[in-house]
Amino acid sequence: MRVLLAEDDDGVAGALTEVLYEHGHLPTRVRRGEEVLARHRQADLLLLDLGLPDLDGLEVLRKLRAVSGLPVVVLTARGDERSVVRGLRLGADDYLVKPVRLAELLARIEAVTRRAATRAAPAPRTVLAGDVEIDLDARRVTVGGAEVRLTTKEFAVLAALAARAGTAVSRQQLMDEVWGDAYLAVSRSLDVHLTQLRAKLGRPEVLTTIRGFGYRFGG
Repeated sequence: MRVLLAEDDDGVAGALTEVLYEHGHLPTRVRRGEEVLARHRQADLLLLDLGLPDLDGLEVLRKLRAVSGLPVVVLTARGDERSVVRGLRLGADDYLVKPVRLAELLARIEAVTRRAATRAAPAPRTVLAGDVEIDLDARRVTVGGAEVRLTTKEFAVLAALAARAGTAVSRQQLMDEVWGDAYLAVSRSLDVHLTQLRAKLGRPEVLTTIRGFGYRFGG
């Protein structure tokens, strides 16, 4: 499993990296919250210290949850009730207070990933909305039976929405999924691609703008 380890203490990070390697995981250590937000898509689980030098770990967690369901285990020296409650309410899957027994940490990681696997459901591979059909595997879009040619980015935007058909998707989620980082992507690029998509599909009703939040495909 690919584990993203956000820890600014070299000693703690070294010990955790060694244990993770020994138990078959592939850890990547980062020191800053911005690195978590930029690299989370390359991981299967995040171990998150709250005392990061650039962003508070709880703020990192809040921003991450706006775009990703990545399993997160908070591993921190903050053991006060307020921090624990905030961490769990912001979407942490587990919360451990340092110093932690390594065997317990490994067991908690396994439990969190099992729950995440149980929650995950396969997305439909062909999506319909009226006479618009999107084959996500073949990367093919037809409208009224006629194929519509899309650029790679246009299809990526449409696929991200179609995979969650009927569900509101935030602008941050779209930018994160299509450009790889919701906080570095240029918001204007998303607007341009959506305008081009609507023009090519010719079905404005299938792409709904949700003011102040994002977009919805179909439904």
